[in-house]
Amino acid sequence: MRKMEYDTPVTIAGGGPVGMTLALELSRHGVSSILLERRNTTTEHPKMDLTNGRSMELFRRLGIVNEVRSAGVSEDQTMDITYATSATGYHLHTFDYGSPNEYRRRSIESNDGTMTLEPFMRVSQVLLEPVLKTAIDNDPLIDVRFGWTWEGFTQGDQGVTSLIRDSGGSGTEQIFSEFLAGCDGGGSQVRQLANIDLEGDFGVVSVYMIHFKSSDFEILAKFGAAYHLQTGFGTLIAQNGKDIWTLHVVISSDTDLKSIDPADLVRQFAGTDFEFEILVENHWTPHLVVADTYRNKRVMLAGDAAHQFIPTGGYGMNTGVWDAADLGWKLAAVINGWGGDLLLDSVEERRGIALQNRAAAISHMNDRFGIEGYIQERRSEGDIESSEAERVREDIRNEIIRIGNAENESWGIEHGYSYNDSGVILYDQDPALAPGFNSMHATPSAWPGSRLPHYYLEDATPLYDHLGREFTLIILNGSDSTSFERASSETGIPLDVLQISNDANLNSLGYKYILVRPDQHVAWSSNALPADCVKVLKTASGQI
Repeated sequence: MRKMEYDTPVTIAGGGPVGMTLALELSRHGVSSILLERRNTTTEHPKMDLTNGRSMELFRRLGIVNEVRSAGVSEDQTMDITYATSATGYHLHTFDYGSPNEYRRRSIESNDGTMTLEPFMRVSQVLLEPVLKTAIDNDPLIDVRFGWTWEGFTQGDQGVTSLIRDSGGSGTEQIFSEFLAGCDGGGSQVRQLANIDLEGDFGVVSVYMIHFKSSDFEILAKFGAAYHLQTGFGTLIAQNGKDIWTLHVVISSDTDLKSIDPADLVRQFAGTDFEFEILVENHWTPHLVVADTYRNKRVMLAGDAAHQFIPTGGYGMNTGVWDAADLGWKLAAVINGWGGDLLLDSVEERRGIALQNRAAAISHMNDRFGIEGYIQERRSEGDIESSEAERVREDIRNEIIRIGNAENESWGIEHGYSYNDSGVILYDQDPALAPGFNSMHATPSAWPGSRLPHYYLEDATPLYDHLGREFTLIILNGSDSTSFERASSETGIPLDVLQISNDANLNSLGYKYILVRPDQHVAWSSNALPADCVKVLKTASGQI
C-alpha cells in the first residue's frame, strides 16, 4: 500500500509522440497519468517523417499500429532513396528498398529473425500525433491537458509536486505525483530544473527548411516515386506520397538569413520554375547531444529531452518511442508494487543506446555530406548536366555506390540493439559467447539484453503476439516451469509461461529457457533452471 495520497501516479510534461506513447504504455500496465502539453493542438510543423520497424512493433504492442498505418503513406509506396544532378536533371543512382508491403512479404518468407514483425512506415509527425492524441483522449486512465504549461517542480522522498499553468487564463495548479517524466523536447525545462546537463556538440550544421505543396510530379518525381530525392544542393522528402514535400538545404553558418528567398531555393533544387505553395519555412540547427543521466531521483527523461540527433537515420523520435516503452513498464512495475528502485536506475540502459544512435547519425551525416560534396566538386569542375557529361555522372554514380547508404540500412541500430550493462539483466553466462554488435545487421539472439527476435511460429502467428503483458518465460520442448511459477507466486512478480515445442527457429537460439521483459528484451536465458528462480525474478524486477 502506498502511504501518500497522489493526484496521479505519473505527471508527464510534454504531449509530443514520446509523451503520448509513454501515457499509453503506462495505461497498458494499468497506471494512470496526467499529460500536459502547452500547445492547444498537435503539431502543425513538419518534423519526423519515418517511423521505423522497431517503433511500429511497439505501436502494435499498444494496439494502435493499424491506425498509424492508416494515417501514413500507402504501404505500396516505395522507400527508395534516389540521387540526381537536380530534380529535372539526370538520374545518378537509386538505393532500392521497396515498400512496407514488400518488406512484410520478405519477413514472412525468410522468417529468420533478422527483420521486424512490423515494417517501417512513412508517416509525418504532423499525421502521427493526431493518431496518438485520439488514442490518449479515448483512454480513461489518461488525463489529457493540452493547453497547460508545465512550469516547475519540487521533489521529496515521497513524490514530486509540479506547478502548471492554464494557457486559457484560469491560473495555476499544483499536481502531486509519485514520478515526473520530462518528455518536453530539446529545450526541456524538466531537464534544466533537474540540473541534468547535455554533453556533445550543438549546432553541428546550419539548415534551411521549406515545406511546400505541389502536384507537379513531372518536376518532383521525374525519376519515379522515391522517399528521398537527393542532389548536391539538398534533400527533398516526399511527405505524404501525394502533394506535400519538404526540402532541406545546408547553408553556410554565416549566411544572412534575411537574404534567403525560400522559393528560390526550391527552384534551384528543381532546376526550373514550377507551381508550388510554401506552407512553412524556417532555419534550424540540429544538435548531437545526450543527457548526462536519465534520472534525478523521481524525475525521469525521455525523447528529445534526453537526446538530440541530426535526423540522418531518423533516430530522433524513434529512439524516443523506445525510451517511452522502457520507462513506461518500469515506472508501472514500481507503482504496481512489484518493481524495485533498481529498476528505475536501469533507465540508464537507454542512455547507452542514445550514445550508440548518436554515433550512427554522425556516421550517416558524414556519408551524405561526402556524396553531396563530391557532386558539388564535380559540378565546380565543369558540366554534369548535359548528355555529353555521362562519363562524369558515371564517376559520381560509382562514388555514391562506394560510400553507400547505411543511413537506411543500419538494421543493427534499428532493431539489433542490446542492453549490455544493466543491473536488472542477468549476464551469468560466459561473456566470450556473447554475440558482437553490428550496426548494419540484426543478429538473432536470446543473449541477455537482446531484443527477442521476431519469428512466425508453426501456426503462422507471430511469437510477439503470444507474449504476456509483464514478464514471459519461454520454455522450449516441454522443459519444467514449476519452480519459476512457484517463484512468481511467492514474490508477486507477474509471469506468463509460454510453452513451445519443436520450433526450429527458437531451438536455433540455443536456450531452453528465455525470460522476456515487458519491452520484448531478454532478461535471462539458460539451458538449465537456475538454483534460485526467486533471485532471477527479483533481479530482473529491480528488487535486488
